[in-house]
Amino acid sequence: MDQLSLFAPNAPAWQDVLNGKLLWDPSFLTPCEANVLLNQLMSNVPWKQESITLFGKSVKQPRLQTWYGDKGYHYSGLTLPPTPWLPALLPIKQACEVIAEQEFNSVLINLYRDGQDSMGWHQDNETELGKNPVIASLSLGESRRFLLRHLHCKSKLEYELNSGSLLIMGGELQHFWQHCVPKTARPKEPRINLTFRYVKE
Repeated sequence: MDQLSLFAPNAPAWQDVLNGKLLWDPSFLTPCEANVLLNQLMSNVPWKQESITLFGKSVKQPRLQTWYGDKGYHYSGLTLPPTPWLPALLPIKQACEVIAEQEFNSVLINLYRDGQDSMGWHQDNETELGKNPVIASLSLGESRRFLLRHLHCKSKLEYELNSGSLLIMGGELQHFWQHCVPKTARPKEPRINLTFRYVKE
């Protein structure tokens, strides 16, 4: 993947939402670029099904994942140590940094094997992410629904995250909104999601 299409001059702009901002680009990567990266990650990532602490109990996450970057990460009783970057991830990281206008030093990669793999309602508001973290979410493979809900007024937003799409969350959004990838009974092929972030100390 020598040159990424996202360096086109007509890049999308940030959109203000209540207590936050979002940047949505459904064509961040071309279908060919997305498919090449999907196949590289499916073959080269050491996928694991980690356990987290939920309501005081240890449960297996309903998806596979791995962590790459310069810093470790902690959430829900799980510690992810820093792992050296795969070379294929570095141009993607750089491209996301250009669009987000934000440096990233880590990425959490999730593999949703089918429609029963999911991500529950949560906020990316861990202390090591800083006050107003910017999270860049790149989707590859099967499309999945992505939902956001405001914690106070119950406003809701929904995106269909297709292959090659990029959704960036910024501003105060992680303090006021939760997001999830719900299960579905519809047949679904595998989907990989990369969430780039900057981890402080």
